[in-house]
Amino acid sequence: MSVPDASPFSLDLTAPEFIRDPYPALDAVREATPAFWQQERLFITRYDDIARVLKDSRRFGRSAHNVLSRDEGALPHLNADPRRASFDAFNSNHLLDSEPPKHTRLRSLVQLAFTPRRVEGLRERIGSIVEGVVEGLRERETFDLVRDYSEPLPVTVIAELLGVPQEERHQLRPWSAAIVRLYELNPSDQAISEAERAVLDFSALLRSLLRQRRANPQDDLITALAEVEQAGERLSEQELVDTCILLLNAGHEASVNGLTAGVLNLWRSGQWQDVVQAAQQNAPESYFRTAMEELLRFDTPLPMFERWVQEETEVAGVPVQPGQKLALLYASGNRDPRKFDAPGELRLGRDPNPHLTFGLGIHYCLGAPLARLELSASLRALALAFPRLEVDEFGYGGGFVIRGLERMDVRSV
Repeated sequence: MSVPDASPFSLDLTAPEFIRDPYPALDAVREATPAFWQQERLFITRYDDIARVLKDSRRFGRSAHNVLSRDEGALPHLNADPRRASFDAFNSNHLLDSEPPKHTRLRSLVQLAFTPRRVEGLRERIGSIVEGVVEGLRERETFDLVRDYSEPLPVTVIAELLGVPQEERHQLRPWSAAIVRLYELNPSDQAISEAERAVLDFSALLRSLLRQRRANPQDDLITALAEVEQAGERLSEQELVDTCILLLNAGHEASVNGLTAGVLNLWRSGQWQDVVQAAQQNAPESYFRTAMEELLRFDTPLPMFERWVQEETEVAGVPVQPGQKLALLYASGNRDPRKFDAPGELRLGRDPNPHLTFGLGIHYCLGAPLARLELSASLRALALAFPRLEVDEFGYGGGFVIRGLERMDVRSV
């Protein structure tokens, strides 16, 4: 299949300066064009066009397998790469990259185990974990907000939710970090190797835990997923394992990156003291949830998702064919002035706030309620513990598709 010629518009998604601050370039290209071709993808820049694609699962899908078999070799980038066989197998068995009817079956089964009641039951435990982390930092002059504060909560919550033993938890964050690097556009050979190893190692741990739960059920998500049944349907062992890996990746990458970037932007904008004052005055949880929604819109932790075209149609006025790929620039859509008033301003009370960060349509993030609970609790606790927080140095690591601070040194003055 031919791919249209490159457009006069382009983004250097790997440039360190772009990863550090993509918004000037995104603003410019969004106002110049709703869509442009680059790297064999049609990049979509505006909110309404992105939302239309996300809501139309008939024409646009997460998986190439609904369009073409890799064995057909119709497109060079669809050919199977044996170096990433385990990663690709993992992607074919979870919610994020499945389409109806498989997606409908998987989501209905997972939802029976990963219930709102189970998430709400974590509220007290989340508060306890946050307080424990804060106590460990109070006497330190400086600390890394990423490693020492943002990471421990979501990793611990996912570990406890799944039932991962304490002695195995230190591996979870490195595994997730390795796996998600393959969602970048051009992963290195080393990234492919490390992701493949991480999928295999995490899968082995989960299979071992699953055998234990079948012999001795516990009050955890692995047990619940193993036992869930609907109309005679159950999750296969592979589907269960891959669902748990997805929950780790999706369950904490956005939380870690969203909270850290959120605190940085509060500090930069001079609004940290507004959050501190709200915490000290015992503002309701709704204040912190509304504030976090705006922080997630303003600086999107997962700035780009992709979709495959499944039937001939058009996007943003551009004709597209089955097998072509779309790159949805969430970070651009979340700053679209056609949808948001003064989108370049951080307004903590913004309401309504229909941002794209958790997606739309059938692939709307299943873990969004848990992420919101974690993020609002983390923001409140940090503001109470460190009312005079100052940022010293920070640096971004990784790529643009999953964009996050690698470190952020802070101190309490």
